[in-house]
Amino acid sequence: MSVIIIQVSQMNPNDIHQLWLHLKYNLVSVITCSAFLVFGSTVYIMTRPRSIYLIDFSCYKPPSNLAVKFTKFIQHSRLKGDFDESSLEFQRKILERSGLGEETYLPEAMHKIPPTPSMASAREEAEQVMYGALDNLFANTKIKPKEIGILVVNCSLFNPTPSLSAMIVNKYKLRGNIRSFNLGGMGCSAGVIAIDLAKDMLQVHRNTYAVVVSTENITQNWYFGNKKSMLIPNCLFRVGGAAVLLSNKGCDKRRAKYKLVHVVRTHKGADDKAFKCVYQEQDDVGKTGVSLSKDLMAIAGGALKTNITTLGPLVLPVSEQLLFFTTLVVKKLFNAKAKPYIPDFKLAFEHFCIHAGGRAVIDELEKNLQLLPSHVEASRMTLHRFGNTSSSSIWYELAYIEGKGRMRKGNRIWQIAFGSGFKCNSAVWQAMKHVKASPMSPWEDCIDRYPVEIVT
Repeated sequence: MSVIIIQVSQMNPNDIHQLWLHLKYNLVSVITCSAFLVFGSTVYIMTRPRSIYLIDFSCYKPPSNLAVKFTKFIQHSRLKGDFDESSLEFQRKILERSGLGEETYLPEAMHKIPPTPSMASAREEAEQVMYGALDNLFANTKIKPKEIGILVVNCSLFNPTPSLSAMIVNKYKLRGNIRSFNLGGMGCSAGVIAIDLAKDMLQVHRNTYAVVVSTENITQNWYFGNKKSMLIPNCLFRVGGAAVLLSNKGCDKRRAKYKLVHVVRTHKGADDKAFKCVYQEQDDVGKTGVSLSKDLMAIAGGALKTNITTLGPLVLPVSEQLLFFTTLVVKKLFNAKAKPYIPDFKLAFEHFCIHAGGRAVIDELEKNLQLLPSHVEASRMTLHRFGNTSSSSIWYELAYIEGKGRMRKGNRIWQIAFGSGFKCNSAVWQAMKHVKASPMSPWEDCIDRYPVEIVT
């Protein structure tokens, strides 16, 4: 186009007249060129990647009567009669060192003595969390449920029939041709996987909205045995969920909060140790729970290294990439014992949303990525206030950053999630404007109390 414009600007009236006469008597050439031009333009428009915008998201905040203090947790565990004294003491120590606060939530069925982990109670928990987040999302965005064209729901451990996605379709009377998906068994990193699936669907289906719902269900997945490695999830996992509204409509650019830039997924399931490091099984007496391996942190570190090897070239400045590459070459060719260069991801991102899987997870990433305490503040405070809410924790963290008024136009956000399999997944967003917290944020009534000092 530039060459054509330059050539035309240098033509005089006589040249233009001669060109017209040439085209006038070469109609076939004109039609052929025009057809190629139209075809090429159509192919480009149809195949170019569409921008994916995050209009808004909502995190569920349970009612205060479902809050559980440490003393109540231990007291109820003792009254249930399933745990011996050694297991009770183990859980008490885990709670004290976990980074959780005294205001996290457990489902209603777990507050009863004896507990009622029935299918009906599990459905009730799922409905309260999913519908609570979706009601708030629809109210804030003014989007009608009938406008939703794509629905993706992820919940690892509770997958009833009809599915959770079908429950949402029924509740909100979504349209009959909706593309709905239900992801199960994919662990705490499934939230990013759901975003990736919604992104791919939005590339195919034009001019529509996608809703992603990320949650976990505790009611039927509480462990009532005495195996130490299976007791840890009881102490860390809590009620929570999030709903996210995505759009591929160009007209939504102005009102969108964020734009999706990259999604990078890493799966280490080919390795047996990685595959079994987070594993649902029965103990020696037939009680079902999720076992966490002692190798979990080492496996998570390996998955993270693989993930950032792919992500780094996409987001890091050239100077950091050159340093990383040079160090890698030196290590391979001259000194195998040389320490690898850790790229400075603080140059690529202003905000970090690290999955609040536990204090050890956050500590390890803060150390390995050489982050400052301010960079992991959102993760630590989310763990303290809401506990490990599984795949939705990264959205509580983003809501915390918004609540603090720290999100500025152009800021880049890195969401990092780990999950069974073993998987490490990353999502990169860019703020489209100065973002304020949406109404009914989970932090609305307590943001001024944070950050708090975490006792270690």
